[in-house]
Amino acid sequence: MGLLATFLLPTVPAEASAPLRTHAASKGKFIGAALATSPLSNETAYRNIAATEFNQITAENAMKWDATEPNQNQFNFSGADAIVNFATQNNQQVHGHTLIWHQQTPGWVQGLGASAMRSAIQNHISQVVGRYADNPAVVSWDVVNEVFEENGSMRSSFWYNTLGQSYIADAFRAARAADPDARLCINDYNVEGINAKSTAMYNLVSSLRQQGVPVDCVGFQGHLAIQYGFPNDLQQNLERFAALGVQVRITELDIRMQMPRNSSKDATQATYYRNVINACLAVTACAGVTIWGFTDKYSWVPDTFGGEGAALIYDENYQQKASYTAVHDALAGGTGGNDTTPPTTPGTPTSSNVTSNSATLSWSASTDSGGSGLAGYNVYREQGATDTLLGQSTTASINLTGLTPDTQYQVYVRARDGAGNLSGNSPAVTFTTSEGPVGGGGCTATGTVQTQWQNGYVVQPVTVTNTGTSAVNGWTVTFTLPSGHTLAGSWNASLTVSGQTVTARNAGYNGNLAPNASTTFGFQVNRPNGNTQTPSGYTCA
Repeated sequence: MGLLATFLLPTVPAEASAPLRTHAASKGKFIGAALATSPLSNETAYRNIAATEFNQITAENAMKWDATEPNQNQFNFSGADAIVNFATQNNQQVHGHTLIWHQQTPGWVQGLGASAMRSAIQNHISQVVGRYADNPAVVSWDVVNEVFEENGSMRSSFWYNTLGQSYIADAFRAARAADPDARLCINDYNVEGINAKSTAMYNLVSSLRQQGVPVDCVGFQGHLAIQYGFPNDLQQNLERFAALGVQVRITELDIRMQMPRNSSKDATQATYYRNVINACLAVTACAGVTIWGFTDKYSWVPDTFGGEGAALIYDENYQQKASYTAVHDALAGGTGGNDTTPPTTPGTPTSSNVTSNSATLSWSASTDSGGSGLAGYNVYREQGATDTLLGQSTTASINLTGLTPDTQYQVYVRARDGAGNLSGNSPAVTFTTSEGPVGGGGCTATGTVQTQWQNGYVVQPVTVTNTGTSAVNGWTVTFTLPSGHTLAGSWNASLTVSGQTVTARNAGYNGNLAPNASTTFGFQVNRPNGNTQTPSGYTCA
């Protein structure tokens, strides 16, 4: 099956109560699940749901190196074949996962020297990808998986330590040689929003494609948790990768919660699932969404994250949860396009834990009856004609950071739904930040353009240095955007915009700087096509 044929599934009509796969196909997308071979063989309920609800499947473990080549040149395809045969019987696509990963790779591979390791990569990919090259069900592969550290540096894996970064390009070229028609993906976690790690991924994909390396696709895993907030720039991030000419997809979606589970947590989880589906639906190059499993009975989450679980769309007894309904309704078209009813107005916020540069707010939750679902809340500072957006939250509380010491804030909240409707303003709460320690001297800020493309760029790092003789608690950097340029996202600082002037304030964790110490933040900007200007006039206080 050629690349064009695997980009989008055929569009077919869907009835409102149809399975997930029918509604996804009607949008030209897939909705997938990672499957485990044991319950697939032994549990009728598991098998029936997997066949009925999903039009794409990924082997949870059966195609990884330790399963397919546990000993050198001794291959075992029993589990992988079971997955592919199930998909063939049920008219499903298969995404191969994963060829090169620093985990679940046998010790015999990890101990090889450079030359032998390169040969092992070539042979493994040739055998595994080549086995399914003529099978129309197997349409794509995760060629390399999780190559970055959280700060955007290359992961110090045995692959990297032995071969350097070149193992990535080598693996993609080997996969293309083994199957000229398969879609070849790079995959990672914590890259859903625009941050240092996703920007490093963006730069790598851009560089590899410029070198002719066949990277066709970028996978965003999507292992989210309701207590950490939703990456509200997910759609924007998918779009910037799509502009490189690659397909994008959500590959391993689950949304965990701190146990015990309750209806409020279920509602937040459902909102997160809806938000992910809607983001993919809004981006033409997003092929679909794969949920990492589908029943809490077999989720990896409780064994990995202590005290957390209930991350999937079916419970342990194969009963549909609110998150299933959210996924179904989003795929069925209930994404809010006809919803003009705003959510109810949030309750009066209360402030707590007020420091020199941060504060916690909480309020009574809103409800939404318009059909698109409650998506979250915007928190504003009352400032007269133009109120500043201080932050966004998907829950009825927020920790505001980057505030100015010894300053009065009057703050209110508006709820938003999946269609973008905003509620009325909540009553305001007023609080005053404390006076921070006085620094001795000041600070400097310098910005570096990390990458540019036709209509945008990323500045990273902006380095903030304490040039004084005593510690500072809190810093503010200002700079000017060229005319027509608009801020698209930021990380490690809280940014506000007035005209073309941007004010960046420290986050809660990087405001304290000892003498001569530095910290960094970054941001992304959209600009008119062909305009090559970048920001200027960085000042720090």
